[in-house]
Amino acid sequence: MNLPKFLTRAIACWMLTSSLTAAMAQDKPSVKEWVGTPPTSVAYIGNSFFYFNNGIVSHLSPMVAEGLKGHPYRSSMITISGSGFDWHDVDSYFRPNAIGKYSFAADNSVVFNPSTNKLFEASVMMDCSQCPIHPTMKPVFTEFAKKHSDTVRKHGSKPVFFMSWAYQDKPEMTAQLAQAYTEAGNANQALVIPAGLAFARSIAVQPAVNLYAPDKRHPSVEGTYLAAATTYATLFKQSPVGLKFSAGLKPDVALHLQQVAWDTVQTYLKP
Repeated sequence: MNLPKFLTRAIACWMLTSSLTAAMAQDKPSVKEWVGTPPTSVAYIGNSFFYFNNGIVSHLSPMVAEGLKGHPYRSSMITISGSGFDWHDVDSYFRPNAIGKYSFAADNSVVFNPSTNKLFEASVMMDCSQCPIHPTMKPVFTEFAKKHSDTVRKHGSKPVFFMSWAYQDKPEMTAQLAQAYTEAGNANQALVIPAGLAFARSIAVQPAVNLYAPDKRHPSVEGTYLAAATTYATLFKQSPVGLKFSAGLKPDVALHLQQVAWDTVQTYLKP
């Protein structure tokens, strides 16, 4: 039996909404917000999910500059293609006179950062896309979530976990990843950025907005923008709704993603 197109879309939307509802019903995070002044320096430690589309930082930095005018902000991506938590020697990322020693200003001049400053106030960390839920790799995820949290705290930084998203053709991963990252956040008293839940919400609300690259795993520009907006809302406790920076996306698409990011963070962190 061939169903009318509108009914097919309605059923698909219901299925995605059900998946999102199931994910939202998982354990709730014990860390509800970034405590204190918003971070001025952030390390993004992960893999290609961070560096696609010129990197999450190229989307997030303009949001911070526009939304928190005058707020000093420096960020670095430390990524390895295909990597999981156990591929990263996080302790080495905090060695003196190395990562973060200098930055490039808007006029392309080199700015040397004072060595007396805390290198990274926040360390946003993401495991490989399947590692937190894979039967063989999940124990490694748990082990290194603690190890890396202890390491960054030793260096005066706060650990933050980045909840990645489901593959486009495996929406059931949303609830599984949400549970795994929430458990890790609670076990290590770390804030969790609910990017995966934002992906699921966007698909449920506006399935025509494609968040994925052709491989169905990596983010499209829309996906990276949504990840950045969700990070902005979580770390900086500011709504991205209304920001003019759109990464070249159509204004209505950017506004949709901004609203999804804000709604997701409010639902996840402050239900």
